[in-house]
Amino acid sequence: MLYLPSNFSQFDYSQFEEMCNKEEIRKFRAIFLPIAYSLICFVGLAGNGLVMATYIYFKRLKTMTDIYLFNLALSDIFFLSTLPFWAVNAAKHWVFGDFACKAIYLICQMSFFSGMLLLLSISIDRYFAIVQAISAHRLRSQRMFATKVTCFLIWTLAFIFSVPEVVHTRIYGPPLNLPQCLPTSVVHIAITISIKVFQMVFGFCLPLFVMTFCYCVIIRKLLQPHSFEKKHVIKILVVVMIAFVLLQLPYNCIIILRTISKYNKTTGQCNAIKSLDMADDVTYSLACFRCCLNPFLYAFMGVKFRNDVLRLLKDLGCINQKQLWQWSTNQKNSRSSVPTESDTITSFYP
Repeated sequence: MLYLPSNFSQFDYSQFEEMCNKEEIRKFRAIFLPIAYSLICFVGLAGNGLVMATYIYFKRLKTMTDIYLFNLALSDIFFLSTLPFWAVNAAKHWVFGDFACKAIYLICQMSFFSGMLLLLSISIDRYFAIVQAISAHRLRSQRMFATKVTCFLIWTLAFIFSVPEVVHTRIYGPPLNLPQCLPTSVVHIAITISIKVFQMVFGFCLPLFVMTFCYCVIIRKLLQPHSFEKKHVIKILVVVMIAFVLLQLPYNCIIILRTISKYNKTTGQCNAIKSLDMADDVTYSLACFRCCLNPFLYAFMGVKFRNDVLRLLKDLGCINQKQLWQWSTNQKNSRSSVPTESDTITSFYP
């Protein structure tokens, strides 16, 4: 999945302008995208901001999970911070200049790649923490060092992966259209297709394959007779996978269809083109919503992390001591039937 604003996946239809009037699509985009981006930005920044504030306030970066989740929240915040720019771009046109065009595009690309690679790394970390629990506990210090190195490499690779398209990104204003910030179409077709394939592989296929393998093995491990009761953990894993597929798959299917349509120059496709445009906007907004769910799927599911959030809210004056005690008691009661065990369960719950 190419995690970019929907405007970017468009190509120059100016040669079809006389036979395919897309004014209705522009009007739809000018209303739908600013509303969708604003809601996603507000909810996502609130959730991810609370995650980062909790880690920073309690100096909680002490486990592999903590480090990965902190970087995931940071990646989501970077991406969400660009949505207001795309909202203005959709409602009007690009008004922020050429430098901002390249900079915002770079942030989008980097946050996309880093987010996908972090989700991949989290699934691998959970595999070792639960399936290989004894070895993981024995090599805890080495894993901590490897996690820090992995996060550094992820951000480095995200920057390297982002460069090819950013180089060709500029403000583009075809005749009779307002200027837009997008990659130019001067790149050779073979190179463009290669970039799309690369993004599809590293942005969706590889993370999906690794997450599916790791979580299926984890679930099989947890279902063994000698394993502790971990139905809640299994539910979390299933929800994580379902959310990833439901939010990411539709947009990736549209990317494939648009890539095919992009090089199909025959006429008489106006309705199909406009349908793809609208589907692109809707499925892309759905994919963006994953940034809102990440804190709930990966951080707030953790009992200890939720307790830290409640303590932070209490210190900030958002809740009182009585509410903190009531909520903490409810959480303890809900876990009373689950045996206390070693690093396997606590490592999944940050």
